[in-house]
Amino acid sequence: MAKTEQYLGNPNLKKAHSKTRFTKKQVEEVVKCLDDPEYFIENYLKIVTIDKGLVPFEMYNFQKEMVKTFHNNRFSICKLPRQSGKSTIIVSYLLHYVLFNDNVNVAILANKSSTARDLLGRLQLSFEYLPKWLQQGVLNWNKGSLELENGSKIIAASTSSSAVRGSTFNIIFLDEFAYVPNNIAEEFFSSVYPTISSGQSSKVMIVSTPHGMNMFYKMWIDAQNKRNDYVPIEVHWSEVPGRDEEWKEQTIRNTSLEQFQTEFECEFLGSVDTLINASKIKTMAVIDPAIKSLNGTLDVYEKPIKGNIYVMTVDVSRGIGNDASAFVVIDATKAPYRIVAKYRDNEIKPLLFPSVMKKVGDAYNQAFILIEINDLGQQVADAMQFELEYDNLLMVTQRGRSGQVLGGGFSGRGSQLGLRMTKGTKKIGTSNLKSLIEGDKLIIQDFDIIAELSTFISRGKSFEAESGASDDLVMCLVIFSWLANQRYFKELTDVDVRGQMFTDQKNAIEADMAPFGFIDDGLNDPEGNNNSFYDDSGELWTPVSYHKGE
Repeated sequence: MAKTEQYLGNPNLKKAHSKTRFTKKQVEEVVKCLDDPEYFIENYLKIVTIDKGLVPFEMYNFQKEMVKTFHNNRFSICKLPRQSGKSTIIVSYLLHYVLFNDNVNVAILANKSSTARDLLGRLQLSFEYLPKWLQQGVLNWNKGSLELENGSKIIAASTSSSAVRGSTFNIIFLDEFAYVPNNIAEEFFSSVYPTISSGQSSKVMIVSTPHGMNMFYKMWIDAQNKRNDYVPIEVHWSEVPGRDEEWKEQTIRNTSLEQFQTEFECEFLGSVDTLINASKIKTMAVIDPAIKSLNGTLDVYEKPIKGNIYVMTVDVSRGIGNDASAFVVIDATKAPYRIVAKYRDNEIKPLLFPSVMKKVGDAYNQAFILIEINDLGQQVADAMQFELEYDNLLMVTQRGRSGQVLGGGFSGRGSQLGLRMTKGTKKIGTSNLKSLIEGDKLIIQDFDIIAELSTFISRGKSFEAESGASDDLVMCLVIFSWLANQRYFKELTDVDVRGQMFTDQKNAIEADMAPFGFIDDGLNDPEGNNNSFYDDSGELWTPVSYHKGE
C-alpha cells in the first residue's frame, strides 16, 4: 500500500477514501462476513496471547454461542469467570459490527476509563491486522475513540450517564458492570435507557464477573426469572480449555476459596467480613415492590393492614447528593418482623423530608417513628413534633451508665426527641440486627437493602459501608434493631422477640438431645423448688443455697 494511502504513516491502516480493488474471491468473502460474525472472527481476526503472541483467534464453543446470542438479540447479560476471554469475544463482535454497518455508534464502557480504553486498544489491534480489502478507511484513530469512513464510530469511557449523554448509540457494551457502584449504575440506566429504547435495533451487552449483591446481581436474577428482556449467558470455569480439578485446587491454594467462588464459580458473595454471614445473604430472596413511586424513591411491598402496628426508623442526610435520607417501615405486629416499605433519596432537603415521613407514617396506622438525631436529624424531629404535630414520635431518655433508653415521652432531664447514634447504641443495634436477620426474625426482600448488607463490613471495632458503597438503609435497620431490644418497645407491640429467639434455641437443643431420653433444663433445684428464672437477655439465674456446715 502506498504511503499516500496510509493513515498517518501507519502501514497497517488504510486512509479514508483510498481506492480498493476487489477480486471476485474477496467480494465473495465480504458477502460471507457481512451477515456471519462467527465466520468473520474465525477466519480474519488475530489476537495477542501471553504465551504465543499474535495468533489467529480460535473461539471456544461458549464464545461461539455468545456471538450468536449477541447477533440475534437486543439485550444480553453475561455472567462469566475471570480470564475466560469474555472481553476478547465482545470486542471481536463489536469490530464486525462497525465494519459491516454504516453510520452506527458504539460505546465501550467499563468501571474505569483506563479499562475501557484498553478494550478499545484490543479492538484496534485486531483491526490493524485485517486484510486491507476488509478494512474501512480511518478518519479518526486515538486511545479514546475511532471513526471509520463508513460513518461508524466507537468511544471508550467509564460507565456514567455523562459519558453517553446527548448521543444516540446503536450498541452500548458494559464491561465488569458488577464493579460499578450502585448509585452510578442506577443513574446510568435512568438517564440512558430512554435513548436505548427509542431505537428498534439498538443493543445493550452487559458482561461481568459477580461482585456482591448489586445492580448486576438484580439484572441477572431478573433475566433468569424472565422479569426483563435480557438473555442470560452463563459460563462455568470448566468450559474454558485447560481448566480442570487440578487447576482448581492450584488456584485455591494460591488465592483463597472465597476468591475462587466469586471470580471463577461466579457466586454472588458479598464483601469479606460483612455483619451478616455471606451464606445468609445468599438465601435472601429479592421480590419486586407492589407499588413503586414515579421517581423511584419509595417502594411499597405491603399495603397497610388495619389494626397492625408499624414502626418507621429514620436516617437523615443533608440532601446534597452524597448520603441519602432514608427510612424503613416495618410491620412489628408479630415476629418475624417484615419490611413493608422503604424510602431513599439523596437529594431531598431536610426541610421537605418531614412531610414525606408524615404522609407515609399516617398511611401506616400512625406508625411509631424513631429518628436518628445526629446532625440534621434533630431539625427533622423538631419539624415532625412542633410543625406537623405528629403524635407517635418515639422519645429517648439518657439514663446514666445505662445509656439511652426508649421512653414514652419527655421524662425530665436527658429526654430527647429521637435516638442519638453513639458507639454504644450502634454496637447494640448491629449486634441485634445480626441476630434478627440470621435468626429469621426480620424478613428482608428489598434489593437495595440486601445490596447494602452485602457491603456493610467490619471497620475496626464497628461496622460501616465499604469504600464506594452506602449504608443509609442498613443504618435504619440498626436503629430498629436497637429499638426492638427496648422494654418500652415490647410493651408497645407485646412482642418479646429476644425471648422468642431464646425459646427457639432452647427447643432446638432439646430436640437434638431427644435421642438421649431427657435433658435437664436447670429450672428446678434439687429440693424441688422452682426459683430459677431467665432475665431479659435469656441468661439463666439460679439461687445459691448455703447450708450449715458448708
